[in-house]
Amino acid sequence: MNDDTPLLEAQDIHTYYGASHILHGINLRVKRGETISLMGRNGMGKTTTLRSLVGLTAPRQGKVLVKNEDVTGKAPYRIAKSGIAYVPEDRAIFPTLTVRENLVMAARPGPDGRSDWDLDRVLNLFPRLRERITNMGNQLSGGEQQMLTVGRALMTNPDLILLDEATEGLAPLIRRAIWSVIRKIKEAGIAAIVVDKDIKALMEIADLNLIIVKGMIVYEGSSQDLKSRPDVHQQHLGV
Repeated sequence: MNDDTPLLEAQDIHTYYGASHILHGINLRVKRGETISLMGRNGMGKTTTLRSLVGLTAPRQGKVLVKNEDVTGKAPYRIAKSGIAYVPEDRAIFPTLTVRENLVMAARPGPDGRSDWDLDRVLNLFPRLRERITNMGNQLSGGEQQMLTVGRALMTNPDLILLDEATEGLAPLIRRAIWSVIRKIKEAGIAAIVVDKDIKALMEIADLNLIIVKGMIVYEGSSQDLKSRPDVHQQHLGV
């Protein structure tokens, strides 16, 4: 793949839930190694955007491209095999499998054959999971479950990871640990789209920030630019 080819691109995607038109022409591009934040108030379409990109809620109009291949409407497992990992808001771990089993069942080389992320590396990243390696998923705290979900995604050796509210509802100490891991993911060269309510933390890590309002991207810019635009914060991000 040419380095200039986006890992993932959404072209004018429109997504519906039944008769409800949720996304109205979303366009975005993620380059190799790039971290993008997707910001916006609740109910504006952030989760639907991520679900559309990975095929869980297929767009009715527009295209999703992974490395220039049209994957619109393809099964989520096909899109995942092309190097896209998804960490959903509800975590979706397997409650009756152990920590080890949850991780190992997801293990596979990346699309280019890389196996940089194995069980040992993930457990080094999350020492708490090593301590809980034989515990069942339903015996973990919310923070530990979130660590497990992120670790499971890394076990697929992805080129791009989508993180939906990875710190939502967690204690401050756990939130800091998750943000530290997100920074390490960035340092490892994995691209990411991150959805979170912590605007300050997003701006510290993102190369590009997108703001979505009622299913449309209304702002795109660097963290430096966004920090200098209190009007944008007040209009689109304030509670």
